[in-house]
Amino acid sequence: MKLGLALARGTIGALFVGHGAQKLFGWFGGYGPEGTGQFFESLGLKPGKRNAIMAGVSEATGGALLALGLFTPLASAMLIGTMATAIQKVHGSRGVWVTEGGWEYNAVLIAAVIAITDAGPGDLSLDALLGRERWGPGWALAAAAAGAAGSQLVITAGQRADGQPAGQDATGETPAVTSTEPAADRPAS
Repeated sequence: MKLGLALARGTIGALFVGHGAQKLFGWFGGYGPEGTGQFFESLGLKPGKRNAIMAGVSEATGGALLALGLFTPLASAMLIGTMATAIQKVHGSRGVWVTEGGWEYNAVLIAAVIAITDAGPGDLSLDALLGRERWGPGWALAAAAAGAAGSQLVITAGQRADGQPAGQDATGETPAVTSTEPAADRPAS
């Protein structure tokens, strides 16, 4: 029995479900699709509300699949995509450390879901019940590539008609984060 894999999957997956619920329903201190959508608009992820809903669905669905150990590579790709977008649009310019609003936490989550996909969800999973306890490095790399590609598609789709890269104002600067930033994405104080 691989208890550690089940614990990692359950913890990470459940927290992603909660993170998605913040965006979709405003639960757990979240801002729901309207508030998160406004924040996404400020980042150039347009239309903001649609992107907030897509991110929330990806996090909630990917988290649930990961927790259950079902279609593990798909779950990982969904979660990697949202974390890659968060790094590119929110945390990347703030350096590595989460204490400065950086990307370290996002990177740890990406590494964790890649490792879970590589190792497989374990025998305490729905994948195992379906005869697929192990996925391996090829599936892990495919999940990482799919997540990164999905993130890039979302970012590219948000580019403005005026030719400015998504997330930049007319001066080419990235706008400052305002109080509409979802609590889960705010830098640690």
